[in-house]
Amino acid sequence: MTYTKPESYFKETTASSQLIFDGKVLHLYRDDINLPDGGTSMREYCKHNGAVAVVPLTDKGEVVCIRQYRYALGRVTLEIPAGKFDYVGEDHREAALRELREETGYTTESLTDIGPLATSPALLTEIIYCYLAEDMTEGETDPDPDEFLEMVKIPLPELVDMILSGEVQDAKTQAAVLKVWAMKNR
Repeated sequence: MTYTKPESYFKETTASSQLIFDGKVLHLYRDDINLPDGGTSMREYCKHNGAVAVVPLTDKGEVVCIRQYRYALGRVTLEIPAGKFDYVGEDHREAALRELREETGYTTESLTDIGPLATSPALLTEIIYCYLAEDMTEGETDPDPDEFLEMVKIPLPELVDMILSGEVQDAKTQAAVLKVWAMKNR
């Protein structure tokens, strides 16, 4: 693909920035900005330290998923294991292995980076670093004290069908599972 405009054509710069809310996970900002054409505008966005997500694929071709209640949606969702970084600068691979073990009990040495996901780039700085886990060994789960989870194994083709039908709405699950499906079916 050939692009006709250089990235500098789109570049917005910060004139001033104001922290409006400083929460545990989200930090809401209101920035006055300079537009590429010399005009000005305003942007509101949340800073987030980022997260990891893992598509755990068993030797039987099943994806190990998690069912959990999501307060913001007011319902139970079906997702791949995931979690935010424990601290800024945490190693992405180590965080992915931690979340895999905590939420599913599985461990592995076979972790493939399948790329980052900008979850909502218009208003959130969160990047989720996605991985494929294979050749896993079962173990005991160790969820966070505020996590109430159910582990479910779903054959990869069935999970793809669930995504395509709209049954699975979680964006990171959709993107990462469809990437794995594409990788396995090339």
